[in-house]
Amino acid sequence: MVDRQAHQASREPRTDSRVILQADLRGKRALVTGASSGLGAYFARTLALSGAEVILASRRRSQLEAVAEQIRSGGGHAQTLELDVGSSASLSEAARLWGRLDILINNAGVTNSKPVFEQTEADWDSILDTNLKGAWLMAMEVARTMKAGGSGGSIINVASILGLRQAGQVTPYAVSKAGIIQLTKQLGLELARFNIRVNALAPGYFATELNKEFFASDAGTALIKRIPQRRLGSPDDLAGPLLLLASDASRYMTGAVLAVDGGHLLSSL
Repeated sequence: MVDRQAHQASREPRTDSRVILQADLRGKRALVTGASSGLGAYFARTLALSGAEVILASRRRSQLEAVAEQIRSGGGHAQTLELDVGSSASLSEAARLWGRLDILINNAGVTNSKPVFEQTEADWDSILDTNLKGAWLMAMEVARTMKAGGSGGSIINVASILGLRQAGQVTPYAVSKAGIIQLTKQLGLELARFNIRVNALAPGYFATELNKEFFASDAGTALIKRIPQRRLGSPDDLAGPLLLLASDASRYMTGAVLAVDGGHLLSSL
C-alpha cells in the first residue's frame, strides 16, 4: 500500500539549498538585473552562495542595499548598481562602473493584467521597453564587456512559458517574452564565436507575495490543477537550472531555452 503522506512529501519542493547549490562560481563576477526583490533577489543570493561576486542592479537603490546586506551577512560578496535597463544612457554610464563580468542574469521585467481591449499604447511601450528592449540593451552592453575581456561568459535571459504558449489578459507581456526567446537564439548564434553563451530560463507559475491571493481563489486553484505536478514552483526549483547555465557545466550550450514549469507546457489543450 502506498504511504499517502510519504508520496505527497516527495512531490513538495525541496528547500534545503545545500542540496542544490553545488556549482563552484568562485572567482566569477555576476550582474543581476531586477535584483531588488522577487526572483532577481533570489538569483543574486543563489549565485553568491555558490561563490560568485554579485552586482545587484535595479532602479530601487534602497531595496538593493537590503538584499546586498543579506548576502554580505552570509559571508558573500555583493555590490549595488542603480540603473534603468530601458535607457541606453543609463547602461552606458553603468558599464563604466561594473568592470569585468562573467555572468549576466537578464531578469528585469514588468507586466500588467488587462483584457486585450483595455491594453493601451502606454502599457505596450512600458512592458516592451523594459522586458525586450531592456534585455537587448543590457545583453549587448555586457557582451561588449565580455568580448573585450577575452574570456567570454554566460548571459542568461529570464523568459517565461508565456513566451511559448498563450494566456488571457497579458498580451504585451507574452509578446515580450516570446521576443526574449528569439533574442536568446539570435544572440546565441552571433556571440558564440566570442565564447559568449546565451541561454534562457522559461519559468512557469511561481508562488510570490504578489500572486498568493489569486492562487488561493477558485480560479487560481483551477490553474494549479492544470499543472501536471499539481503545484506552483518555489524559487529553489530554479536554482539548479540557473547554476547549470551560469557555470561551466553548460559550456557546450547556447541558444537553449529551459522550461521550469512543473510540466505545464505539456498539459493538454
